[in-house]
Amino acid sequence: MELSEPPRLMQPTVAVRDSWLAVERADCARSGSSTALLDQAIEDFGQVVAERQGVGIWWGVPASFFWYISGDLYIGELVIRHKLTPALAESGGHIGYSVATPWRRQGHATRMLAAGLIECRGLGLRRVLLTCGVDNEPSRRVILANGGTPDGTANGEDRFWITVHGEDSLP
Repeated sequence: MELSEPPRLMQPTVAVRDSWLAVERADCARSGSSTALLDQAIEDFGQVVAERQGVGIWWGVPASFFWYISGDLYIGELVIRHKLTPALAESGGHIGYSVATPWRRQGHATRMLAAGLIECRGLGLRRVLLTCGVDNEPSRRVILANGGTPDGTANGEDRFWITVHGEDSLP
């Protein structure tokens, strides 16, 4: 599938409803994961979007959701947790991201995380923690490509810190 325009990180929007539902349906079927969010979105997609706009409290901390979008195509999601609880410091970190299955292995995760780091800078975060499963080599490569420094393993997850540089040091 061809993209009509370069993807960009933006606030969740109802404009990608059909695409979001299609990839969520396919990802749930592929992984066998819960369809609770999918069911909620089918019922009221606008509410799912509204809950993810702006800063909300998720995982016990302020968090911002962003979707990676090209035109009316949903490609992935990135979540920034503005601070860490002790649990998030162990597993989860500041940033979580996912790319919908049809868009994987095309560099989207690397570019999406790079855009997310710019958002982190705007939030005043100067050093962020990311974690990934020890067997998740694609995510490890994405994090390392964005400047991740390994910080050991905890609870079956590799830990990485990324220093968020100022505007004067962006490429």
